[in-house]
Amino acid sequence: MLIQYEAWPTLFDNSYIVAGAGDRMYELHNLGWNAFQQLCLTIVREILGQTVESFLDSNDGGRDGAFAGQWKTIGAESFTGRFVIQCKFTARINSTLRLAHLSDEVAKARRLVEQGRCDGYVLLTNAKVSGKKAEQIEDLFTAAGVKHIIVHGLSWICDQIRENKRLRMLVPRVYGLGDLSQILDERAYTQARAVLASLREELAKTVVTEAYRRAAAALDQHGFVLLIGEPAAGKTTIASLLSMAAIDQWNASLLKLDAPGKVMEHWNPHEPSQFFWLDDAFGVAQYEAFLVHGWNHILPQLPTMLRTGAKVVMTSRDYIYNSARKDLKEGAFPLMKESRVVIDVQDLTAEERRQILYNHLKLGKQPKSFRADIKPHLEAVALHRRFIPETARRLADPLFTKGLYIDDYYLGQFVEKREQLLQEVLQGIDDDSKAALALVYMRNDRLESPIQLQPSEEQAIARLRSTLGGCVAALEALKGSLVQHFYDNGESVWRFKHPTIGDAYASILVRNPELLGIYVQGTAPEKLVEQVTCGDVGIEQAVIIPKALYPLVLSRLREFATTAYKDPWLARWSARSGLQGFLRWRCSKEFLSLYLANHPDLLDKVSQPGLMLDSVPEVGLAVRLHELGLLPEGHCRKFVAAVSNYALEGQDLYALDNLGIRSVFEDHEFGEFLLKVRTELVPRLDHIRREWQSNYPSDDRPESYMQPLLDSFEALKGHFVDDQESMKIVEREAGRAAEWIHEHMPDDSDEKPRRKLGKVTAADAPGGERSIFDDVDL
Repeated sequence: MLIQYEAWPTLFDNSYIVAGAGDRMYELHNLGWNAFQQLCLTIVREILGQTVESFLDSNDGGRDGAFAGQWKTIGAESFTGRFVIQCKFTARINSTLRLAHLSDEVAKARRLVEQGRCDGYVLLTNAKVSGKKAEQIEDLFTAAGVKHIIVHGLSWICDQIRENKRLRMLVPRVYGLGDLSQILDERAYTQARAVLASLREELAKTVVTEAYRRAAAALDQHGFVLLIGEPAAGKTTIASLLSMAAIDQWNASLLKLDAPGKVMEHWNPHEPSQFFWLDDAFGVAQYEAFLVHGWNHILPQLPTMLRTGAKVVMTSRDYIYNSARKDLKEGAFPLMKESRVVIDVQDLTAEERRQILYNHLKLGKQPKSFRADIKPHLEAVALHRRFIPETARRLADPLFTKGLYIDDYYLGQFVEKREQLLQEVLQGIDDDSKAALALVYMRNDRLESPIQLQPSEEQAIARLRSTLGGCVAALEALKGSLVQHFYDNGESVWRFKHPTIGDAYASILVRNPELLGIYVQGTAPEKLVEQVTCGDVGIEQAVIIPKALYPLVLSRLREFATTAYKDPWLARWSARSGLQGFLRWRCSKEFLSLYLANHPDLLDKVSQPGLMLDSVPEVGLAVRLHELGLLPEGHCRKFVAAVSNYALEGQDLYALDNLGIRSVFEDHEFGEFLLKVRTELVPRLDHIRREWQSNYPSDDRPESYMQPLLDSFEALKGHFVDDQESMKIVEREAGRAAEWIHEHMPDDSDEKPRRKLGKVTAADAPGGERSIFDDVDL
């Protein structure tokens, strides 16, 4: 089967097409000629059940397209013969198909009938076609000798989209071109509105890429997918498409979370339709070690979650994931490291690039004149080696193209130097807009609305020559370009439109000492320690604080304990964890020396860490200070004694297998430690295992609770592989622990039938020589 595409006079409009009794229809006039013909192709295959080989986009000597065989309609009728299929698109809203539009087609059909090459004629159009008009069209083609005529217009196509879930998944742009309340049930619609409302415009511009198809296949096969790519490569877009398809296909319960601990908090083993979406799982713009440690605690439980029917989608920037891998316990969750579920979302085909660029420009904010001027250059833009989806979004927004000279060279620079040009845009906006972006950045990309400023923030925006009122007005003006407004867990929040905007703002901070001082003085301490480093410690995209501002940072850190939580205990715990994590990961030796000079009591704290050595912050900081030569000898010995005692008492064996802790031991100390473990600890493993079992809290998962003990057994095996007697004891106790876990596993551990999205087939690229950008300026 071959299908001919034809477009006719257009008028661009962003409102809904309304038909008949006032039902809201899909905005198919916004698809463009290429995407509409792909929709028709999918309908013919999925709804009408015919095999389509390709489309034609140019005159083929009178033969629009052909299908030979038995055509089966949705009803009981079926037709046999050779069929011509016509796809007619209009970008004019509320357009009605007229007989005059079909004069050429009737003449072509008559010639094909005379040649014995047309027994039937199928017409698909996004124009409105009334019943009376369909009868008149049938009469026209019958008079030309056609035996069977099938005509489907806007209402019929929209009905197919509403009634066919798989069609919507295969052409997910329609989620952004229609009314979700007409597609989803009330519960699913409420979730979609809360989580995806801010993405509606982006859904209307999405393109089904090979990365999306691979991600859907991985999700079907494993129930888990990790999307990896450079900033602005489209990871969040793919995750949103998968989420929307899951809500639509199997009425999934969508949970968009920002921390690993919240996964276990919200997981319900009795609700197998849960769909977990975790954007930037290991850090938004920088690697966050505490997130990885959180994942390490729940990774052993992910297989159980997946067996009970839950789905998990995670995203991460490539450089952040590369940093995280050294700390991730991937062995506890092998799917994390299998290449087939680690998707490189920036590997776009030429056709995908063209469609992404077309969709953004067609549905963007640029005037018709701009689109007409840039149209001859769009092919070169799409094929540029540094083109990513974010490039298309910026070209479609006048804020980013102000002063852009339209020719191949300057457009090439626009794509090539996207980071530099974004910084120039931010530097060129007015003072209120700069202050508004500063507030979003100072709140670590989460500015609650209505905005309530802390005293330090009021001083900061005043020094930026702005006011709260000016910032509020600026946020409204910047909405959709540099910032976005959405609702998250019932809270109204402002965020950057894309994380790369925060990256660009950070780059500006580093180059402007005065602005950097305002930022350090105005940002809340708990946010500050997540964004800066004191000295260059190798964290990508971090704001590096120069030595001249070290005293100011020290003074801000003193405020830390009073800002994290209202509850006193949580405030102290959060402050301790956040502060010591900052000192460990984000501070140079010079800053640490200065901090210790002002806080000598820190040495006593880190040399006597508490239990749960893999989680308490003192351990990592002690190792870091020892590595830099800042942990005095006496404190080293105290540290060694504390972690050794925990192991010998069977409370915490983390010291056995952690290389950082091992580095604090003297060689002879570690040898003596292992001897005591063999002679004092191993013979008592049966008692230790029973004690663990007797202390099991009923509200915890048995496999999660026992995982630290199982890890300890593995560490013992590694050290005593040549000691048969010790190995025998360790393996016996490991086996008994595994049996206990199995006996205490709840019934929900049984594997549930796996819900699948189904294979997402690739759409055919248009044949012929017509450019996809042909109607971008209409």
